[in-house]
Amino acid sequence: MTHRAKPEQALIVLLGIDGAGKSTAAKEVEKLLPDTPILVLGNYSGRKSILALAQRFNVPLPVHLADVLETTVRVFNVLLNHLRAARFDGVVIMDRHLYCQLALRKARGIRRSRALSTLLRLLPQAQAVAYFDITAEQAHERIMLRGEDQENLGDLEKFRMGYTGLPWYPGFIPVDAGTSIQSSAGQLKQVIAGVTAQAEALAPVPTQGQ
Repeated sequence: MTHRAKPEQALIVLLGIDGAGKSTAAKEVEKLLPDTPILVLGNYSGRKSILALAQRFNVPLPVHLADVLETTVRVFNVLLNHLRAARFDGVVIMDRHLYCQLALRKARGIRRSRALSTLLRLLPQAQAVAYFDITAEQAHERIMLRGEDQENLGDLEKFRMGYTGLPWYPGFIPVDAGTSIQSSAGQLKQVIAGVTAQAEALAPVPTQGQ
């Protein structure tokens, strides 16, 4: 009797500025791959909630304090989600990661954290890091249409430059996110197909049982 092999584990990280469509594309790709076990995890920083609380209570929020609070929340979520990912047999899609906080630091003019960079190296490495590339103008238009958030066009441009200025940026897989969510999801599907094909090629051959 042949033992059926478990689905190979694979980790894919999604990056990009707000409005790039990362979260929506991740949900959409689950529909495109109904036979592939997929777990979508969000590594959020709580940035919008922290800012909303500061505005509600009329408390000034210095840039460095905001970064400390967001980094703490982001690191907690990243560590927790890596534990969840380790227990899942299939494709894990992480929406955002520590790269995002490092890009925000560059956008805000804060020096890159050695601690974050070191933690990034120590954590399990993603088989693919997909960067959803979109102009700040397009992202801002989507955010305004969504009507849920308020993002400054200038801040979005700085955030985008923060990503492109990261030393890891040349190794990111570009996803053209400026057309449609369906197109982004289709490109993400191709990324997943490449990763899973590589994982299957490296997987041990199933053994024969008696």
